[in-house]
Amino acid sequence: MDIEETIKNCEIYLKQINQYDPDPYYVNYFFTKFIESVIKTFDIIFEEADRDFGLFISGKISQKEFDKKAITKNDQNAIKFSEWYLMKFTEEHEKPYPNVIKKICQLKKIDKLPEIKIMIRASDRYKDDISQQIKVNLSNEKLRSKKELDVEIKRQLPIFLEIINHKRNMKNEPKVEENQVIASAFVDIEECGNIEVAYASEIYIPVMKRLVEESRKKIKELTAWN
Repeated sequence: MDIEETIKNCEIYLKQINQYDPDPYYVNYFFTKFIESVIKTFDIIFEEADRDFGLFISGKISQKEFDKKAITKNDQNAIKFSEWYLMKFTEEHEKPYPNVIKKICQLKKIDKLPEIKIMIRASDRYKDDISQQIKVNLSNEKLRSKKELDVEIKRQLPIFLEIINHKRNMKNEPKVEENQVIASAFVDIEECGNIEVAYASEIYIPVMKRLVEESRKKIKELTAWN
């Protein structure tokens, strides 16, 4: 599998997340696949680097194994690449949503993905908008019917609209109407709060593409003398 394929898989899984959102069972399934493809994409960056720097790592290739082999062989350019990559990766994950995906990737590596929950939010996003969890009956972790979901949304809508419109009014932002509220799948990440799965995934794909593109450029620059 190559990088183009893993990125394409991420785009496919994002479409499926959007298709099934907010059903927790299917969103969890395709979000897990999305995260696995993200992790694989970054591993393949170092598979390409291993090939181009000629480190000849045996077994599974990761940044950790790449670093060990580069240091063992005293390959200064390979070491420079890994140091540059760490700096670039950190820079790309300074913003909240990419940072959340990074944290979820770390959790996935120890099989501890956060639980999916259904929340309602305004269809148009404004900074500091609230979202509100709604509890619906599930069957085998799946939504039983859209009708049940709609009933629960309608039941919780008045208090949600009161709170969000109070906040928006304080900031001179547009009022949220009843027909401008949707349900989405969220995850609660420590230190980050409630994060919408589809939105975070959508934002992350360009981050991943930039890291791949810039990494390939850096590898080419550092191996050009060969």
